[in-house]
Amino acid sequence: MREKEVIDLSIWKYKVFDAIVASGSMAKAAELLNLSQSGVSHALANLENEFGFPLLTRDRSGISLTSSGRQVLPYIREILHYNERLKQEVAAITGLTAGTVRIGTFTSLSMQWLPGIITQFHHYYPTITIELLDGNYDEIEEWIKNGSVDFGFVSLPTVKLYETIPLSKDRLLCILPAEHRLRQQSVITFNNIKEEPFIATKWGSYDEIKRLVNEHNVKLKIRYEVTEARAIISMVKNGLGISILPELTLSQSTDTVYTVCLEQSPSRTVGIAALSLKNISPAAKKFIDCTKLWLTKHHLLDF
Repeated sequence: MREKEVIDLSIWKYKVFDAIVASGSMAKAAELLNLSQSGVSHALANLENEFGFPLLTRDRSGISLTSSGRQVLPYIREILHYNERLKQEVAAITGLTAGTVRIGTFTSLSMQWLPGIITQFHHYYPTITIELLDGNYDEIEEWIKNGSVDFGFVSLPTVKLYETIPLSKDRLLCILPAEHRLRQQSVITFNNIKEEPFIATKWGSYDEIKRLVNEHNVKLKIRYEVTEARAIISMVKNGLGISILPELTLSQSTDTVYTVCLEQSPSRTVGIAALSLKNISPAAKKFIDCTKLWLTKHHLLDF
């Protein structure tokens, strides 16, 4: 085997290990890398044999890193990062025709923005691969921190100190069942809200809805705490309470619930965060540029 093939094989084993850790399962890693599960298991076994110690433990609760695996993971991710940078720098010299962009995102943005942005990006860079990891704010920030993604779409400010780019203001609206008594009001106050059964979001350490409520010193009658916005919308539709959600999550639900503006017109700031915007890959930089262009075309770029 030629030296280049040996190097590529080592990188591939590192990529398999990283994918297992990032996705949390062998099956998901196989799907992400378009491999069979046996192929993933074989690559991991080869890497463990090469290192001389186990990297992962497997039991009924799932897969977890061994202490040795935890020690080597940052170095493996650094190798993968700079290997990708090298490929993309070479590709950039010849027209940026190769590479992978890994992006952390949350559900409403994945539904409303990313289909258009990715379509536009592939028009200009058809051979660059996009990998998406969908999660809550805490998960996205952790993926940025540990190098699982090149950058993430987040609600600003972030909990951790990342380099950020603000993109767009997303209004926070009160949502009501269709026949609710408050639907006739042009604006809903926080005094109105505190008298109603409330369905709260459960979105991680930095939850702009809870922050907003805390800023107004409102004591809510929280009936449920729910992670998925679509579940909150369904519960409101069925009269289980009222809620507050970003407008981005409601764009396809206005026929099932009634929305009313809140006093002082609060909003969240949707943006991009990365460990270093200067040091991200050329392909990731192009994707960010493409995102700004798409938002500008749709009159959504506010900064």
